Amino acid sequence: MDGMTLSLPIDPEANRLLQRDPLALLVGMVLDQQVPMEKAFSSPYVLAGRLGHEPDARELAAFDPEALVEVFARPPALHRFPKAMAARVQEVCRTLVDTYDGDPARLWADAADGRELLSRIAALPGFGRQKAQIFLALLGKRFGVTPDGWREAAGGYGEEGAYRSVADVTDRESLGRVREYKQRMKAEAKAAKG
Repeated sequence: MDGMTLSLPIDPEANRLLQRDPLALLVGMVLDQQVPMEKAFSSPYVLAGRLGHEPDARELAAFDPEALVEVFARPPALHRFPKAMAARVQEVCRTLVDTYDGDPARLWADAADGRELLSRIAALPGFGRQKAQIFLALLGKRFGVTPDGWREAAGGYGEEGAYRSVADVTDRESLGRVREYKQRMKAEAKAAKG
């Protein structure tokens, strides 16, 4: 995963893990809901520390589910909902083992185009369309995974110069701009309901 420009305002070692390990990046994306993105994308590094090594998809897929929950729940917990997220990470890893021979990079390595890549990501457990589009934008903008039509498939998240998701975070300033966008979207959605 060369050509990386992802640089979240987290521990530099946690950033390096995301840069070199496709599974860590995918696990961070799985955890990126209902917690700050810095927490979500730092957790793969914390998980590796707790296990004493960087796990692969086969190991996590086969992990004893209760033991994995314990690892996720140990303070500070890896997520607000450690039981649900340990199970979700395990489901994603099982899908990687069953569909991609345990190699997360195969998810995107030979996708014919952006639409196919989007549908592959969306087929992962817990990845709805929006989350799939954000991960596709993250791969395209920060990892050089740019099959034909990737920006279109990623929707608004693929737009150049947008500050809408983790795909657009390169430093604290861009993180602030993404947070402002998300708050604005929440306020607009709330106003539309009200």
